Amino acid sequence: MIINQWLKYASNLLKQNKILTYQLESVILLSFVLKKSKSWIYGFNETKINLKQFKILQNFLKRRITGEPIAYLLGFCEFWSLKIYVSPYVLIPRKDTEILVNVVLKKINNNIEKILDLGTGSGAIALAIASKYNFLKITAVDISQQIINLAKYNAKKLYIKNINFLISNWFSNLKNNKFDIIISNPPYISDYEYHKLKKELKFEPIKSLISLNNGLSDLRYIISKSSEYLNNYGWLILEHGYKQGYILKKILKIENFKNISQYCDIQGYYRVICGQKI
Repeated sequence: MIINQWLKYASNLLKQNKILTYQLESVILLSFVLKKSKSWIYGFNETKINLKQFKILQNFLKRRITGEPIAYLLGFCEFWSLKIYVSPYVLIPRKDTEILVNVVLKKINNNIEKILDLGTGSGAIALAIASKYNFLKITAVDISQQIINLAKYNAKKLYIKNINFLISNWFSNLKNNKFDIIISNPPYISDYEYHKLKKELKFEPIKSLISLNNGLSDLRYIISKSSEYLNNYGWLILEHGYKQGYILKKILKIENFKNISQYCDIQGYYRVICGQKI
Protein backbone atom coordinates (compact mmCIF):
# COMPACT_ATOMS: atom_id res chain seq x y z
CA MET A 1 0.00 0.00 0.00
CA ILE A 2 1.27 3.49 -0.83
CA ILE A 3 1.04 6.55 1.44
CA ASN A 4 -1.83 8.17 -0.42
CA GLN A 5 -3.95 5.01 -0.24
CA TRP A 6 -3.26 4.49 3.44
CA LEU A 7 -4.16 8.09 4.30
CA LYS A 8 -7.55 7.74 2.59
CA TYR A 9 -8.17 4.40 4.28
CA ALA A 10 -7.13 5.65 7.74
CA SER A 11 -9.07 8.91 7.45
CA ASN A 12 -12.26 7.05 6.48
CA LEU A 13 -11.87 4.59 9.34
CA LEU A 14 -11.28 7.31 11.93
CA LYS A 15 -14.16 9.36 10.55
CA GLN A 16 -16.52 6.37 10.77
CA ASN A 17 -15.52 6.04 14.42
CA LYS A 18 -16.32 9.69 15.13
CA ILE A 19 -12.74 10.95 15.45
CA LEU A 20 -13.25 14.63 14.61
CA THR A 21 -9.68 15.37 13.49
CA TYR A 22 -9.47 12.23 11.39
CA GLN A 23 -7.37 13.67 8.53
CA LEU A 24 -4.86 15.37 10.80
CA GLU A 25 -4.47 12.31 13.03
CA SER A 26 -3.91 10.07 10.00
CA VAL A 27 -1.01 12.26 8.90
CA ILE A 28 0.39 12.51 12.45
CA LEU A 29 0.42 8.72 12.87
CA LEU A 30 2.01 8.16 9.48
CA SER A 31 4.62 10.85 10.11
CA PHE A 32 5.49 9.25 13.43
CA VAL A 33 5.81 5.70 12.08
CA LEU A 34 7.73 6.67 8.94
CA LYS A 35 9.87 9.17 10.88
CA LYS A 36 9.20 11.80 8.21
CA SER A 37 7.82 15.34 8.34
CA LYS A 38 4.24 16.12 7.39
CA SER A 39 5.46 18.03 4.35
CA TRP A 40 7.43 14.97 3.24
CA ILE A 41 4.31 12.82 3.61
CA TYR A 42 2.38 15.10 1.24
CA GLY A 43 5.30 15.51 -1.17
CA PHE A 44 6.07 11.80 -1.50
CA ASN A 45 2.60 10.32 -1.18
CA GLU A 46 3.31 7.67 -3.85
CA THR A 47 5.94 6.07 -1.60
CA LYS A 48 5.24 2.49 -0.57
CA ILE A 49 4.67 1.58 3.08
CA ASN A 50 6.56 -1.58 4.03
CA LEU A 51 4.97 -4.49 5.88
CA LYS A 52 6.51 -3.67 9.28
CA GLN A 53 5.32 -0.06 9.09
CA PHE A 54 1.88 -1.16 7.94
CA LYS A 55 1.46 -3.50 10.93
CA ILE A 56 2.45 -0.74 13.37
CA LEU A 57 -0.01 1.65 11.73
CA GLN A 58 -2.80 -0.90 11.87
CA ASN A 59 -2.19 -1.43 15.57
CA PHE A 60 -2.31 2.33 16.16
CA LEU A 61 -5.60 2.60 14.27
CA LYS A 62 -7.09 -0.29 16.22
CA ARG A 63 -6.19 1.39 19.50
CA ARG A 64 -7.31 4.84 18.36
CA ILE A 65 -10.79 3.77 17.30
CA THR A 66 -11.36 2.33 20.78
CA GLY A 67 -10.83 5.89 22.05
CA GLU A 68 -7.23 5.69 23.29
CA PRO A 69 -5.80 9.23 23.03
CA ILE A 70 -3.28 9.83 20.28
CA ALA A 71 -0.84 11.25 22.84
CA TYR A 72 -0.65 7.82 24.51
CA LEU A 73 -0.10 6.16 21.12
CA LEU A 74 2.80 8.47 20.34
CA GLY A 75 4.05 8.72 23.89
CA PHE A 76 4.18 12.52 23.85
CA CYS A 77 2.23 15.71 23.19
CA GLU A 78 2.91 19.42 22.87
CA PHE A 79 2.33 21.81 25.77
CA TRP A 80 3.51 25.42 25.86
CA SER A 81 5.52 24.63 22.70
CA LEU A 82 7.40 21.96 24.67
CA LYS A 83 7.52 18.28 23.77
CA ILE A 84 6.14 16.52 26.85
CA TYR A 85 6.37 12.75 27.17
CA VAL A 86 3.30 11.12 28.68
CA SER A 87 2.12 7.70 29.80
CA PRO A 88 -1.17 6.24 31.08
CA TYR A 89 0.09 7.05 34.61
CA VAL A 90 -0.44 10.78 34.01
CA LEU A 91 -3.00 13.11 32.51
CA ILE A 92 -2.35 14.45 29.03
CA PRO A 93 -1.59 18.20 29.33
CA ARG A 94 -4.28 20.29 27.69
CA LYS A 95 -4.54 23.69 26.08
CA ASP A 96 -6.82 24.98 28.86
CA THR A 97 -4.04 24.40 31.40
CA GLU A 98 -1.85 26.90 29.55
CA ILE A 99 -4.17 29.52 31.08
CA LEU A 100 -2.86 28.45 34.49
CA VAL A 101 0.73 28.89 33.28
CA ASN A 102 -0.09 32.36 31.93
CA VAL A 103 -1.58 33.45 35.25
CA VAL A 104 1.50 32.22 37.14
CA LEU A 105 3.88 34.03 34.80
CA LYS A 106 1.99 37.30 35.33
CA LYS A 107 2.56 36.99 39.08
CA ILE A 108 6.33 36.54 38.84
CA ASN A 109 8.43 39.53 39.88
CA ASN A 110 11.61 40.21 41.85
CA ASN A 111 9.91 39.04 45.06
CA ILE A 112 8.99 35.62 43.65
CA GLU A 113 11.54 32.83 43.94
CA LYS A 114 10.06 29.59 45.28
CA ILE A 115 7.14 27.86 43.53
CA LEU A 116 5.32 24.64 44.44
CA ASP A 117 3.52 22.56 41.81
CA LEU A 118 1.12 20.13 43.50
CA GLY A 119 0.27 17.01 41.49
CA THR A 120 2.82 17.68 38.78
CA GLY A 121 2.04 14.60 36.65
CA SER A 122 4.18 14.80 33.52
CA GLY A 123 5.71 17.98 34.93
CA ALA A 124 4.19 20.08 32.14
CA ILE A 125 3.16 23.10 34.24
CA ALA A 126 6.41 23.28 36.21
CA LEU A 127 8.47 22.76 33.05
CA ALA A 128 6.62 25.51 31.17
CA ILE A 129 7.28 27.99 33.99
CA ALA A 130 10.88 26.86 34.46
CA SER A 131 11.56 27.19 30.73
CA LYS A 132 10.60 30.86 30.97
CA TYR A 133 12.44 31.78 34.18
CA ASN A 134 15.50 29.73 35.10
CA PHE A 135 16.13 31.76 38.29
CA LEU A 136 13.08 30.23 39.96
CA LYS A 137 13.38 27.41 42.47
CA ILE A 138 10.49 25.09 41.70
CA THR A 139 9.38 22.09 43.74
CA ALA A 140 7.09 19.67 41.90
CA VAL A 141 5.39 16.81 43.75
CA ASP A 142 3.23 13.81 42.96
CA ILE A 143 2.15 10.65 44.67
CA SER A 144 4.21 7.88 43.01
CA GLN A 145 7.75 7.13 41.90
CA GLN A 146 6.56 6.21 38.39
CA ILE A 147 5.03 9.65 37.91
CA ILE A 148 8.06 11.46 39.34
CA ASN A 149 10.39 9.44 37.12
CA LEU A 150 8.44 10.54 34.04
CA ALA A 151 8.51 14.21 35.11
CA LYS A 152 12.27 13.96 35.73
CA TYR A 153 12.71 12.42 32.28
CA ASN A 154 10.88 15.36 30.70
CA ALA A 155 13.07 17.83 32.59
CA LYS A 156 16.19 15.99 31.41
CA LYS A 157 15.06 15.94 27.77
CA LEU A 158 14.32 19.68 27.94
CA TYR A 159 17.61 20.49 29.76
CA ILE A 160 15.68 22.11 32.61
CA LYS A 161 17.52 21.95 35.93
CA ASN A 162 15.72 24.29 38.33
CA ILE A 163 12.98 21.87 39.41
CA ASN A 164 13.19 19.57 42.43
CA PHE A 165 10.85 16.59 41.98
CA LEU A 166 9.54 14.88 45.13
CA ILE A 167 7.14 12.09 46.05
CA SER A 168 4.45 13.65 48.21
CA ASN A 169 0.72 13.23 48.75
CA TRP A 170 -0.09 16.92 48.33
CA PHE A 171 1.77 18.59 51.23
CA SER A 172 2.62 15.44 53.19
CA ASN A 173 6.36 15.36 52.46
CA LEU A 174 7.10 19.09 52.38
CA LYS A 175 7.81 19.58 56.11
CA ASN A 176 8.06 23.30 56.92
CA ASN A 177 8.89 24.62 53.47
CA LYS A 178 7.37 27.94 52.42
CA PHE A 179 6.66 29.13 48.89
CA ASP A 180 5.85 32.36 47.09
CA ILE A 181 3.40 30.67 44.72
CA ILE A 182 1.52 27.38 45.01
CA ILE A 183 -0.09 26.04 41.84
CA SER A 184 -2.16 22.97 41.13
CA ASN A 185 -4.36 21.32 38.54
CA PRO A 186 -5.90 18.75 40.90
CA PRO A 187 -8.70 16.23 40.29
CA TYR A 188 -11.96 18.18 40.09
CA ILE A 189 -14.46 15.98 38.23
CA SER A 190 -17.37 14.44 40.13
CA ASP A 191 -18.21 10.76 39.86
CA TYR A 192 -21.43 11.72 38.06
CA GLU A 193 -19.57 13.88 35.53
CA TYR A 194 -16.98 11.16 34.92
CA HIS A 195 -19.56 8.78 33.51
CA LYS A 196 -20.61 11.41 30.97
CA LEU A 197 -17.09 12.13 29.70
CA LYS A 198 -15.84 11.38 26.21
CA LYS A 199 -14.37 7.90 25.84
CA GLU A 200 -10.84 9.31 25.37
CA LEU A 201 -10.78 10.51 28.97
CA LYS A 202 -11.64 7.03 30.25
CA PHE A 203 -8.09 5.98 29.26
CA GLU A 204 -6.54 8.56 31.58
CA PRO A 205 -5.80 7.84 35.27
CA ILE A 206 -9.06 8.01 37.18
CA LYS A 207 -7.35 9.20 40.38
CA SER A 208 -6.14 12.28 38.51
CA LEU A 209 -9.66 13.09 37.34
CA ILE A 210 -12.24 12.28 40.02
CA SER A 211 -12.55 14.01 43.38
CA LEU A 212 -15.17 13.38 46.08
CA ASN A 213 -17.86 15.84 47.15
CA ASN A 214 -18.93 16.84 43.65
CA GLY A 215 -15.34 17.22 42.51
CA LEU A 216 -14.42 19.69 45.26
CA SER A 217 -12.68 17.53 47.86
CA ASP A 218 -9.07 17.98 46.67
CA LEU A 219 -9.56 21.66 45.85
CA ARG A 220 -10.98 22.29 49.33
CA TYR A 221 -8.09 20.44 50.96
CA ILE A 222 -5.44 22.35 49.00
CA ILE A 223 -7.06 25.70 49.81
CA SER A 224 -7.35 24.86 53.52
CA LYS A 225 -3.70 23.79 53.83
CA SER A 226 -2.00 26.27 51.51
CA SER A 227 -1.67 29.12 54.01
CA GLU A 228 0.68 26.94 56.09
CA TYR A 229 3.04 26.66 53.12
CA LEU A 230 2.74 30.14 51.62
CA ASN A 231 4.92 33.11 52.49
CA ASN A 232 3.12 36.33 53.32
CA TYR A 233 1.78 37.90 50.12
CA GLY A 234 2.15 34.55 48.40
CA TRP A 235 -0.32 33.34 45.77
CA LEU A 236 -2.43 30.21 45.46
CA ILE A 237 -3.38 29.54 41.82
CA LEU A 238 -5.72 26.68 40.90
CA GLU A 239 -7.28 25.18 37.80
CA HIS A 240 -10.84 23.96 38.35
CA GLY A 241 -14.00 22.76 36.64
CA TYR A 242 -16.10 25.20 34.66
CA LYS A 243 -18.96 25.11 37.19
CA GLN A 244 -16.81 25.47 40.32
CA GLY A 245 -15.62 29.09 40.14
CA TYR A 246 -18.35 30.58 42.34
CA ILE A 247 -18.03 28.09 45.20
CA LEU A 248 -14.21 28.24 45.14
CA LYS A 249 -14.32 32.02 45.42
CA LYS A 250 -16.44 31.61 48.57
CA ILE A 251 -14.05 28.99 49.99
CA LEU A 252 -11.02 31.21 49.38
CA LYS A 253 -12.74 34.09 51.20
CA ILE A 254 -13.59 31.82 54.13
CA GLU A 255 -9.91 30.80 54.31
CA ASN A 256 -8.95 34.51 54.42
CA PHE A 257 -7.40 34.79 50.97
CA LYS A 258 -7.47 38.28 49.48
CA ASN A 259 -7.22 39.82 46.00
CA ILE A 260 -9.14 36.91 44.50
CA SER A 261 -9.20 36.83 40.71
CA GLN A 262 -10.76 34.47 38.16
CA TYR A 263 -9.73 33.71 34.60
CA CYS A 264 -11.74 32.28 31.72
CA ASP A 265 -10.93 29.62 29.13
CA ILE A 266 -11.41 30.19 25.40
CA GLN A 267 -15.10 29.26 25.74
CA GLY A 268 -15.68 31.95 28.35
CA TYR A 269 -15.96 29.67 31.40
CA TYR A 270 -14.06 30.42 34.61
CA ARG A 271 -11.22 27.89 34.64
CA VAL A 272 -8.49 29.33 36.92
CA ILE A 273 -8.78 31.11 40.27
CA CYS A 274 -6.14 32.72 42.44
CA GLY A 275 -5.97 34.29 45.88
CA GLN A 276 -3.28 35.97 47.95
CA LYS A 277 -2.23 35.30 51.53
CA ILE A 278 -2.07 38.60 53.41
